[in-house]
Amino acid sequence: MSNNKLRPQVILLGLVSLLNDSASEMIYPILPVFLTMTLGATPFDVGMIEGLADAVASILKYFAGSWSDRLTRRRPLISSGYALAAGSRALIAAAVAWPWVLTARLIDRTGKGIRSAPRDALISDVTPVEQRGKAYGFHRALDHTGAIIGPLMAMALLQGFHLQMRTVFYIAVIPGFIAVILLLTLLKEDPKPPKESTTTAPAVPLPARFWAALGAISLFSLANSSDAFLLLQASAAGVSTAMLPLLWAAHHVIKALFSTRAGALSDRMDRRTLLVIGWLVYAAIYFAFPIAHSMRSFFILFILYAIPFTLTEGAERAWISTMVPPEARGKSFGLYYLATGIFVLAGTLIFGLLYERVSHAAAFSTGAAIAVVAALSVLFTPAARIPRPIE
Repeated sequence: MSNNKLRPQVILLGLVSLLNDSASEMIYPILPVFLTMTLGATPFDVGMIEGLADAVASILKYFAGSWSDRLTRRRPLISSGYALAAGSRALIAAAVAWPWVLTARLIDRTGKGIRSAPRDALISDVTPVEQRGKAYGFHRALDHTGAIIGPLMAMALLQGFHLQMRTVFYIAVIPGFIAVILLLTLLKEDPKPPKESTTTAPAVPLPARFWAALGAISLFSLANSSDAFLLLQASAAGVSTAMLPLLWAAHHVIKALFSTRAGALSDRMDRRTLLVIGWLVYAAIYFAFPIAHSMRSFFILFILYAIPFTLTEGAERAWISTMVPPEARGKSFGLYYLATGIFVLAGTLIFGLLYERVSHAAAFSTGAAIAVVAALSVLFTPAARIPRPIE
């Protein structure tokens, strides 16, 4: 096989993410409105739901990543994680109070927690080191393609067919289960030799440069609060519920179009440069959000908001993968997701309190300032060196 071609497992996992995100993003853009208008939740409740859900996912990602390093195959964790996510959507549709949605989101994020680190480690397992930025960028591109399809389907069902939000949520169950079937029937993985038990196997050390990189990424995660607040801000400024999925889809169009290219670019240059640029752009957009008051201005901002993630999502994962030995790959991704999830939870709760009790501008400005500090901290992290397997 040509070195320029992505491995079949990478392509399949990208397609699965496309289907899963089509399902989840049919729900996500209208969920804050459903919570506040239908179920009576407050903005702080919305932030708490999203923050706690992401925190649960992040904790599980650490354990699942480490566990996958010791299993002969990562596939069972990946498949079961996607299955839990598919089932959670029916519970959201049946919700009669916001704690139901909290439970559903915890189940959904449990699935994400189980699958994410093993999936990212599997992509690294089958991809040559000089192509990992491209592989992760491709995966993110198909993930974001699903995030375009989902909101557009939701808008068509809400506005074109005049369906209720609950009906849209039930329909969202279907593509998620298709993704699970594809995984169970098509995902191939060469078995690894079983590892020693955790009580007898020596711990694989993680280098100092990994911890420095993780510190910078965690600091940015404190600024990266739930995107539900962006949708709430647009709704409060007068954007109709049926148009919110269009804003969300426009945001993901840019990610889908350019994530693979940005990931491949990170294979040819210092990945820290992309992180600095991306996080500074994020800060500028956050400063601008409170002064937007029209559909046109929100449309532009949601498109621009894709730029920092397009530049950094593939680069972050490839950066992490090149800092650790293969024996600790699952563990390193687990730590990556654990740290980012905890800091996103803290940032989301802080943002929610400022948004509700001080002002919208104070919340967005605080997030922007933290993002600037995170970007500056990247300048003090060491460059990655390609690790060698432990003999």
